[in-house]
Amino acid sequence: MSIRRFSISFTLALLAGAALGTGARAQSAPTPPAAATPPAELTLAEVYSLARQQNAMLQASQASIEAVRALEPGAKLPPDPQLQFGVMNTPLPGVERMSTQLQPSLQLMQMVPTAGKLGLSGRIARQSTQIQRAQAEETGWMVRSQAAMNYYEIYQVERQIRVMRETLTWLQTFEQVAKAMYSAGEGRQSDVLRASVEVARMNTEIARMQAMRTAAVARLNAVLNRPADTPVPVVSWTPLPLALPPQDTLANWAEATRPLLARGRLAVAQAGTRRTLAKRELWPDLNVGFQLTQQPGATGESERMGGLMLGFNLPVFAGQRQLQIRKEAAAMEQMNRAELTNTRAEVRARIGELSAELERARTLVRLYRTEVLPQAEANVSSALASYRVGKVDFLTLVDAQMTLNQYQQELYKLLAEYGTMTAELEMAVGRELPQTSNAVLTEEPR
Repeated sequence: MSIRRFSISFTLALLAGAALGTGARAQSAPTPPAAATPPAELTLAEVYSLARQQNAMLQASQASIEAVRALEPGAKLPPDPQLQFGVMNTPLPGVERMSTQLQPSLQLMQMVPTAGKLGLSGRIARQSTQIQRAQAEETGWMVRSQAAMNYYEIYQVERQIRVMRETLTWLQTFEQVAKAMYSAGEGRQSDVLRASVEVARMNTEIARMQAMRTAAVARLNAVLNRPADTPVPVVSWTPLPLALPPQDTLANWAEATRPLLARGRLAVAQAGTRRTLAKRELWPDLNVGFQLTQQPGATGESERMGGLMLGFNLPVFAGQRQLQIRKEAAAMEQMNRAELTNTRAEVRARIGELSAELERARTLVRLYRTEVLPQAEANVSSALASYRVGKVDFLTLVDAQMTLNQYQQELYKLLAEYGTMTAELEMAVGRELPQTSNAVLTEEPR
């Protein structure tokens, strides 16, 4: 029989029985006041929405994408042209002038990369933008997982406080029973003292848990980019899937949708492009120039003349420069491939770990609901009935109630862990898990 289905009338009967045995009158426990209408509960979907809109890390990630994208147009352009202005036949001390007129000159030079270097540079810039976009998406999943962790931490604390308050009500009832029996000469003073100690200890635990909720709320508000003291209403329970896809399916999902793996593949592709560009650095770049000069003519009047220049750079230090750039690019490509392999292995391992932990939590939740809690509730009922007729002492009754309190709190801890690990698994695969017909539809102990 569930302890929640015990009516106050049973307690009143216990008090009345103790009073009839001595001729004393027993007083019933006060009826709790009617609860006010609770405020609207906060849902996990609302937390996710607020995080997407307000989280500072997500805003920074979006800004970083724009910053990298802004470099794309300039990456595929040649270097800026050089404009030079000079004067010939300038008088110098001790040097005879060839002419009495100054000869100004204007020169424009442009370096033109060859062998498709500009196209490769533009591709590298586009790949950098794609890498940054994948990193921003990964940051979004990290923020989402962090928000879920704080959300379920608040959920766990709130439900545990609820259990503690229910236990406190029963302990206060037990205290009244102990006082009534002691006044009637059928109880012991130690029972009254033990009941008072348990009531005080439970009040202390409730105060401690309330402080823990304040801290959890502050952490959630930090994720949502809000002041730490922003009020957070009671959080609601979200149905979670119990039947998970096989690990191979989850690993395939991660390969297709996990931004972290997409970023690794893009990094490998970009390293390959850089290696191709490094191979072409040995090709000379073309220099094109136009020169305009003014010099005196045969008649004494100034004449303007133009010239066209073509040139190219000579890779005379290729062994120490261009060939070393090739080695660097090859090493970077190898490094990125190794990092991708390691990341893929870590993701698969994390999927396996979370799947095992979710299976453990799921098994324990089912065990607590079907066996542990019903037996603990039956133990409290038996201890209460036995204490009424004097078959067990008061400590046995209190221990039975405290054991039930512990198991109820452990159930809520398991449910919070299940919710947190579900969010982490969704981050690991880069997508939300599909809802199934088998789900944790309620978090209440049964």
